[in-house]
Amino acid sequence: MGRVMVDWLTYDLDHYRRVDVARLVRYGPIFTFVFLVVLSIGGCASVNGELQSGLNQASAHTSVQSVAITQLPGWTGDDQTGALMAFRRSCSKINRSAWNAACTAAGTVSPDPQTARQFFETQFNAYRIIPSGDARGFLTGYFEPEVRGSRVRAPGFEVPVYRRPDDLVTEGGRANATQDDKRLEAMRRTANGQLVPFYTRAEIEAGALDNRGLELIWLADPVDTFFIHVQGSARVRLTDGSTMRLAFAAKNGHPYTSIGRVLVDKNEIPEGEVSMQSIRDWFARNPGRISEITDQNNSFIFFRELSGGDPSLGPEGAQGLPLTSMRSLAVDRNFHQLGTPFWISGTLPGANGADQAYRQLMVAQDTGSAILGAARGDIFFGSGDQAGRRAGLTQHRADFFMLLPKGVPLPGWAR
Repeated sequence: MGRVMVDWLTYDLDHYRRVDVARLVRYGPIFTFVFLVVLSIGGCASVNGELQSGLNQASAHTSVQSVAITQLPGWTGDDQTGALMAFRRSCSKINRSAWNAACTAAGTVSPDPQTARQFFETQFNAYRIIPSGDARGFLTGYFEPEVRGSRVRAPGFEVPVYRRPDDLVTEGGRANATQDDKRLEAMRRTANGQLVPFYTRAEIEAGALDNRGLELIWLADPVDTFFIHVQGSARVRLTDGSTMRLAFAAKNGHPYTSIGRVLVDKNEIPEGEVSMQSIRDWFARNPGRISEITDQNNSFIFFRELSGGDPSLGPEGAQGLPLTSMRSLAVDRNFHQLGTPFWISGTLPGANGADQAYRQLMVAQDTGSAILGAARGDIFFGSGDQAGRRAGLTQHRADFFMLLPKGVPLPGWAR
């Protein structure tokens, strides 16, 4: 298919998705551009509205076709070891007895290319997912930003990232709120127990949370900080040479407003030219107007520090497990269970930006509010600028093949 430009004008990614399932139900994605987003990430990316509408309609009439795994396009060209390791991790969170045999076998096989391939060929059946009206699905991408920061406020590091405040109420807040505030996803409990709207982004950045000791870390760049809010996670390079991980903790409950749309409506960027890079370029040219624009988005994210874990892996996905670069896929949980392997066949941007063939086994380990449909996926590209560039260019058609353990019936939508 032809490339489709990212819609940076509507996607709400800052409800990020790298959190537990209950939180995902409340907030939408952690994470995930998806820097495909702004604007829009969690996960994950926004797509052209007309295209997404077509995808949604097609998903209502999706069919599947059985395919021999050995006949999957490009199957023998992939090293499935990475997918095997990702699937092993997912098995710790899969509570489905029908998957026990496959999970038990995954824990015993040798992690080498030949054995990994034989494992999937022996344990799974493959099914091509065919959206009605179109034979192909759709891919976007997201990543984990890397930024500079300090654990203490210092010259050059004066932009705070906040912990979750103890007066933020996310459980039952709307049910007990006044009628006008029921649209909010979280509230603030006052000293007398009353629930009121939590502070907006503009109020927080004007000092509403000052002197409460909520500063988790200090960053160098307000624009980076804003995009971390969009993304919902980050890897921070500290001044002492160490690294810390930031993960989504909560949001202030206010609706998201796209700053891409704000800039278009102010005639600052032509609508057809809105992208993550064009927004960053505009901020670089207009440093004195950053708050004017970002304050239009009342939504604000609070973070927590992730400790331990394998530094070579990504942040936590919706399964509560670290994501694996190019092996973790965000899917629509209305159609798919987390832990399900998928064979993806199509093209993606390479390191130089040019499209290249992509045929690889992935594991569903994440979700996101913008990931809608049975043949819809958001690829975790990894951490850092290069991963971000590739993720930001990904708006591609692809063929989706779902792998289910032998003996496991097709889900109801596929029968």
